[in-house]
This record gives sequence, structure tokens and C-alpha cells, in this order.
Amino acid sequence: MEKHNTKWFNIECVPHCFKFPQEERPGDAPIPICNKIPVIDLGKSQKNETIKQLLQAGQEFGFFQVINHGILENVATQTLSTFEEFFNNMTEEEKVNVASRKGWIFTGSQEEVKNGVHLWRDNIKHPCHPLEKCMQSWPDKPATYREVVGRYVAEIRMLSLTILELICQGLGIESGYFDEQSEVQLLSANNYPACPDPSLTLGILKHLDPSLITIIYQGNVSGLQVLVDGKWMCVEAVPNAFLVNIGNQLEQYPLETEFFRKIQFLNFEASNYNNGTY
Repeated sequence: MEKHNTKWFNIECVPHCFKFPQEERPGDAPIPICNKIPVIDLGKSQKNETIKQLLQAGQEFGFFQVINHGILENVATQTLSTFEEFFNNMTEEEKVNVASRKGWIFTGSQEEVKNGVHLWRDNIKHPCHPLEKCMQSWPDKPATYREVVGRYVAEIRMLSLTILELICQGLGIESGYFDEQSEVQLLSANNYPACPDPSLTLGILKHLDPSLITIIYQGNVSGLQVLVDGKWMCVEAVPNAFLVNIGNQLEQYPLETEFFRKIQFLNFEASNYNNGTY
């Protein structure tokens, strides 16, 4: 494996340092698509019905997808293209050195994650709020990064606040209750290159999201996996949909309501390219 090269994955077999122990490997059995996760249409005129569906999805799954959310598809696709250019056109050494000066975090394939094993991915993470201040420290390569990603981040923040406001209305909480709690916004973008033997590797470890709310864009790849009824299943990549995960902060929030007592949270791992805000 070549060091300090974004093409570290251009190999014919998986290096030993990427092979997880037998009991932790995903294996080569087909992963079924989960058809239980609700898809909620935010564009419906019946607002009360939308709120009802949202609360029910939170209680039963802690996950749901949203469509007709008002974000143009090209905003998301252009952002994906920008991240692909970022990951493909800078060496890992450049990313690490620049990141240490700028304040954003780059995690490359050579980062050990567990007992000497490495994840099959690259990742960039940086703060996003307040937007105008934060974007000054974002990557300046490619040249369109700040403009394109900034537009995406602004749209995602509006979507997040819309969903949180719907939760407020459904629970009878005062409008804007979660505004101050959502002042910290992070973006995390993952690059999961094609792997010669994905049955041996993991793109990310199973985990719970510690956030208030997470918005994830999969693109056209059903790579995100959730644990449903004790089985790992893929989340269907619905065209121009965003996956919403109600995070641990919202689960732990000190509100004595049936909604928060009933929310179930599912571990998930992403095995293909996606990006989202945390």
C-alpha cells in the first residue's frame, strides 16, 4: 500500500491492516434492503398528518427519510462531486498538514481504529455554524469547496430546524424550543472507495449518534446499514431523500413525554459513500 497517496485503495487484495477479526467482519452474504423505515413527505398540505407520521417514526424507529423537503437535487449532487474532487486530488499528507493549521479534521486510511485495524475510508469533518465565520477555515481546494458546501450546509440547517419545529408542535412545546440547542453544527463527509473484498473490511464501526439530530444524504447508493430486529439491513436510497436520525441528545432530553420515553435508537454503519451533518 502506498503511503500518503489518495489512491491507497488501488490494490488487488486487502492488506492485513484492514482485515477485521472474523467475528467482526460483515461477511459476503447479501444485505437486505429495509422497507420498514418510513418515508415522510414534507410537502404535504396536511401538516397535522405530517407531524403525526414524524412522531410515530421517531417512536418506532428513531429513523425516517424525508422527501419534498425543498432542497434542490443539484445542491446535494454538486456537494458530492465537490467532496469527490477533494478526496481524489489531494494527497493524504497535504490534507493532514493543512487540516492541522486550519482547524478541520481529516482522518485517513492509515488511522488505526481498533486493535491495529484500519477503516476502509477517508473522512473530513468541520464546524458549520455560524456559517460565515466557520467557512473561512474550510478547505480552499477545490476552489468551489466553500461556495458549494456552504450552500448545502445552509439548506441542511434549515431542514434540521424545520424538523425540530415539527417535533415541537407535535409535542405541544413552545416554538423554537430547540433553536439554542442546535447552535453547534458539524459536517462529516466520508469517502468509501471500491474495495477488492468488502467482506473483510468496515467503512465505519457500529455506533450511536450523540447529536440532537443527524441529516444524512446517501446519493443513489444504499450503503447505510441499520440494526433492525437484531439484523443489519441497508437503508434504501430514495431519490433526493435525506435520512433523519434522532440522536442521543434528543433521546436524553429532560422532557417528560411519551415520545421521548419511547424513542428507540439503532446502531448504524455506513459501508459506501455518503455525507451528512452532525
